[in-house]
Amino acid sequence: MKLQTAYGRFAATVNSRTVNSRIVAFLVFLLCFAALPASAQTGPVKLAILGDSLAAGYGLSPAQAFPARLDAALKGQGRNVTIINHGVSGDTTAGGLERIDWMMADKPDIVLVELGGNDGLRALDPAATERNLDAIVTKLKAAGATVWLAGMLAPRNFGPEYAKAFDGIFKTVADKHGVPLYAFFLDGVAQDPALNQADGIHPNAKGVDIIVERILPFVTKNLDDYATSVRRSARP
Repeated sequence: MKLQTAYGRFAATVNSRTVNSRIVAFLVFLLCFAALPASAQTGPVKLAILGDSLAAGYGLSPAQAFPARLDAALKGQGRNVTIINHGVSGDTTAGGLERIDWMMADKPDIVLVELGGNDGLRALDPAATERNLDAIVTKLKAAGATVWLAGMLAPRNFGPEYAKAFDGIFKTVADKHGVPLYAFFLDGVAQDPALNQADGIHPNAKGVDIIVERILPFVTKNLDDYATSVRRSARP
């Protein structure tokens, strides 16, 4: 037997097996890596509310405001969600558009846009409100946030033509961008004296709880859709 030839064959066999085992190990690593969810699994989903006094909690304690009550309702369901309150009393859609960069410093995963009520109360041009909402959604999506839209209805004392023009802008914007729309943020609360403060505009604590109760199915459904879209293994 020629030792050089024999050991050469043995070395080739060993090297071949070593290379093959390394290839298999590398392929297993790649498969495991590909199976990992696209987003972190441990941290909570951050849901920011870009809104006006209805989000800010005008006339209420911070614990009674909509963001705090929604946060409590979601935690009561075992949801891993943190609500960030970006409500500013008196804000319009134009004001909301101007402060998006500041809000996005919190790096929210989802933004619920609750704006337009003050536009309607001031009888601002519905076309301008629509342009602002369109720009808000466009900018938020460009920043990587998932966007949900809460609708508003115009005061009826401005006449049917204004109401028709204003009420439809939220669906128009939602359809254009393919974002979920909650049709009327004050559903079940508007114009009910028992659920509003003395001004007849802002909900009291009981009214806020009604708003949360009504909007909760919308929020949870879209949280589940969000979890699916980012391949999150556990629901937020």
